[in-house]
Order: sequence, then C-alpha cells, then structure tokens
Amino acid sequence: MQNPKSKQSLKAPLGRRIFNIFVYLFALAGFGIIAAWAVFKLGLTNNKGGVDENYRYLLSVSEMEKLKQEDMTPQQRNAVWMEQYLKLAAFGKFYPENARLILEAAERSGNPILVDRMIAAASLYIDSNSAYSEFFGQMKKVYDSRPQMQSPTVIPWMATSEWEMLKASLIRDTAMLNEAGRLTGVEPRLIAACLVGEQIRLFNSKREIVKKYLGPVKVLSVQSQFSYGVNGIKEHTAKAVEAHLKDSTSEFYMGRQYENILDFKTDNHEMERYNRLVDYRNHLYSYIYTGCILHQTMLQWKRAGYDISNRPDILCTLFNVGFSQSHPHDAPRCGGSHITVDGRVYTFGAIGFDFYYSGDLAEAFPFWPERFVKDNGKRLSQAQIDSIQSHVSNCVRPEKGLEYQQKDSTPDPLTW
Repeated sequence: MQNPKSKQSLKAPLGRRIFNIFVYLFALAGFGIIAAWAVFKLGLTNNKGGVDENYRYLLSVSEMEKLKQEDMTPQQRNAVWMEQYLKLAAFGKFYPENARLILEAAERSGNPILVDRMIAAASLYIDSNSAYSEFFGQMKKVYDSRPQMQSPTVIPWMATSEWEMLKASLIRDTAMLNEAGRLTGVEPRLIAACLVGEQIRLFNSKREIVKKYLGPVKVLSVQSQFSYGVNGIKEHTAKAVEAHLKDSTSEFYMGRQYENILDFKTDNHEMERYNRLVDYRNHLYSYIYTGCILHQTMLQWKRAGYDISNRPDILCTLFNVGFSQSHPHDAPRCGGSHITVDGRVYTFGAIGFDFYYSGDLAEAFPFWPERFVKDNGKRLSQAQIDSIQSHVSNCVRPEKGLEYQQKDSTPDPLTW
C-alpha cells in the first residue's frame, strides 16, 4: 500500500519542489564549509615539510665571517678583492652566467665577501672533486707564487702625495663638473681629465705653495695671469669658444641647444668673462668653457672625416695646445705641454689619458656610453640661461692685467 505522504509529495506544486532542492543544496554547502573549517583547525592540511639534507652547509654559507672594511688598510682591502676576482675568474671559466651575476652583485654591494658567499652557495651543486676545483687550485698556486709588488699603482704620478691632495679637491667639485657635462654635452670624466692635467702641472710648478696652502684645505689652484681659472684657459681661447657657439657656419659649431650657454649679462664682456673664470669659489664656468673646447674640437675633426670622440689622449692634447694647432688628419699623436712629476716627464695628453682610463674616481665621474651628446635642436629658455649665469660668486679677484705688473711679494695662494 502506497504511503499517503509520498502521494502528497508527488502532488506538491513544482515551485515547492524547487524550493526544497535549494534548501538541500544550501544544507550540503554549509556542511562542506563546516567540515573544511574543522579540517583546517585540526591541522590536517598542514605540510610539515622536512629538514633540507644540506641545511648545515646552507647555515655555514650564511654565517661566513663578515668583512670589517673599516678595520682594514687600502692594501688589505685590495688583496681581498684580488683573491675574490681570482675565484670568480676560475668560476667563470665553467659557469660564465653565474660568474657575471656574482660580479655585478658584489661590485654593487662593495663587499668582496659576497663573492665568497655566492660562489659557496652555487658550489652546493658542484662536485667537490670537479674540474672547477682543480682549476682554481692551479690558479691559486700560480697567484701565490708571485710576490706582491710594493707600488700601490702602476701609474707613477698617481702614487704621489700631490695626486692624493688633488683627488679630494676634484671630489668637492663633482656637482659642478657633472653640471658642466650636462650643459655642454660632454662626459664629465673627460672634462675632469683636462682639469687633472692642468692641476698636476700647477701642483708641480708651485709645489711648496701647494703643500703649504692648498693641500690642507683641499682646493684647486686658480690662475689669474696669462691663463685664467682652474683649467688655465687663455682669453683669446675663451673668445673663440663664444664665437663658435653663435656661428652656425663654423666647423666648430655645436648646435642650437648650446648657443646660449655662455651668454653675457652685461655689455662689458671682457670683465664679465674674467670674473667668470677667475672665481675660486665657483668653477662652473671654467668647466663649461673646457667642455665647449672639447666638444667643438671633436666636431671639427668629425666634420673633416676623423672621429676622435673615443680618443681622450688626443682630445686632452688638443685642449692643451688650443684651436690654432688643431688641424684634422689621419694620424693624430698624444702630446702637449711637458710636465715633470718626481723627476719623470709626462705630456699633458698622457696625464689626461692616464686618469681617464685609470678607473680612479669612477663613482664620481662614471663612463658614459657615448662621450658626447648630440644637439637636440632646441635653444635654452631665458630661465635656463639665468640659472647658468647665477653661478658666479662675489669673491675678491686679482686686478685684471696684473700679469703685466712687477710684483715682489708672494702671490695669493689661491690664485697665481
């Protein structure tokens, strides 16, 4: 006999039956949620993992002794770096991509011990008896067999006390040198190379004055007789630079972007030019004139069919000898003024070249991908010109024309 309730259920309206289905589904969903919560609370889903079989090795890598660079001499720091480079050279023979990444990371961190840690970490996957280990052992043996040279640098003039004093002065002018590079489209390191040549010449021609006055306060010497400023720019050279900037038909013309960087504020151009260059508090204009000379000379040669943009030795030489001796040809030679340092004779171009490629002060004056920036065709606004012109201090300058007067007393140590 059929259950009466079953009959009623079958006879129930369609809407009622759909409602009942949804109720059952929600009930099942609620049950599922409660069950999942219970499983989670009981920790049944936890992945307890395991201890890596190499955990002791990983711990030893992380706990390698930190390098206390402040307690080390420059020679000791160099020795640590050299050993790390040796390890990296051997490692790179087998795993060049890893070696490249390690080198980049270590140099950015400034910590040579990072090389040790990164190689040790990668060595987890290298057999201890591998060809790499054998190769490194051979390299280390040869390296250790060579006695350490006593000279801190291969370039003799860069091992002098004068260079150490000059370096500190250069660093103080980093912002102005970089600004001059931006304004003239010339790599600041190249402008600095010309500055180094001129200052080394002055340091050695006036050695006692430099040691007594300039060395202790770490300032650059400023010339005010015959040649002007920290870079020794002659008045006729400065005038030629200004003329080249405005003459679009000149072989030295740099372009519209640079036309107004040396605009004058007054009608007395002679005095204003002198005040710009003979300024021992702010050397920006000296560096702008230097950048222009380099850029204009490079363009002169390039338009003649000779690209010397990658020849800092030639560019420094031409800066030193001036526009009158810049004659483009296919065999330029490094030279310029002779400069004696500790009994050894150098040329101006060679000193600039030495500094440029020495790598010294590369953090302050890094190498640009291209040494010269092309003209963008846009003139400077008046506000930009005014900003450049504001870089002249109110320091007391020697009387212009002093070079033609007899003077028995010692010159001002900041200018001569």
